[in-house]
Amino acid sequence: MAGAAYAVKRARAPGFRRELAKSLPAYKYVVHSVLTVFVLVVLPLVAGAATSFFAGARDAPRFVGLSNYVDILTVRGKPLVDWLSAGSFYLTLLVTVVWTLVNVVLHVGIGLVLGILLARPFLKLRAIYRVLLILPWAVPSYVTALAWKGMFHRQFGAVNAMLGALGVAPVSWFSKFSTAFTANVATNVWLGFPFMMVVVMGALTSIPKDVLEAAEVDGATRFQAFKLVTLPLLKPTLLPAVVLGSVWTFNMFNVVFLVSGGEPDGTTDILVSEAYRWAFARNAQLGYAAAYAVIIFGLLALMSRALGRIGRSPGEESSV
Repeated sequence: MAGAAYAVKRARAPGFRRELAKSLPAYKYVVHSVLTVFVLVVLPLVAGAATSFFAGARDAPRFVGLSNYVDILTVRGKPLVDWLSAGSFYLTLLVTVVWTLVNVVLHVGIGLVLGILLARPFLKLRAIYRVLLILPWAVPSYVTALAWKGMFHRQFGAVNAMLGALGVAPVSWFSKFSTAFTANVATNVWLGFPFMMVVVMGALTSIPKDVLEAAEVDGATRFQAFKLVTLPLLKPTLLPAVVLGSVWTFNMFNVVFLVSGGEPDGTTDILVSEAYRWAFARNAQLGYAAAYAVIIFGLLALMSRALGRIGRSPGEESSV
């Protein structure tokens, strides 16, 4: 309703029709893209949001309004002390936030180090290293997830075999939250760091050499030049990559579902895998799962907005 009121106000503004007529040629160039996005993105979002207002089986849905959202956010009417109990929305949200933070920090850290190392022009076999380090990103994530799940097998896994060679007893990786969460993180870091590495290597090529040479002439050490010159110049390129990486990690269903499977007892599930279970493993409660999806969308929108504000310089912030 607010959007409709704003559109009516704009349409009544003087000169609006004249400006619209001037813009018609531009709209012709983008109308096919707008229709494609509307059909493939907007309509599914609207359908999912509409589904969240219903409950029951797919054959006989019944309208329940906001009840699904209320049940999720109040943990199905449990007292406040039980809101962090096993299987609750807030515990799953906490695991998802920790999962995202740990992975993104490792992605950026490893990608930054490797990107800077591989950007050195005098590094021998640099092209081979680049190809080898990009391979984890090129392989489909579900293939990598299944491979790492086998590596963490207690009896036949490569990880326990290496630990055994060091005299360490075999670990039941999926019997405890800490080890299962570690297995998930290790798999996702393997999948995610090449993207950040490529972004850093591309951004480094755009940094003018005379800026670094000027810092060297001024007596800056390598660390000072990196901290005060290179890193600030990487920030505009790195921030959108961090936002994308955060969104992808927040919704990384393949790794969680295929590696740990939520074990033990669903404690390593994240919001998207929890929504999947409500849709396909718990009496097909599609409305409840759709409500989870809408909440996830809202959380990601807020997170992206917050990260954008954090990365904005004070001058840009004041001009908005």
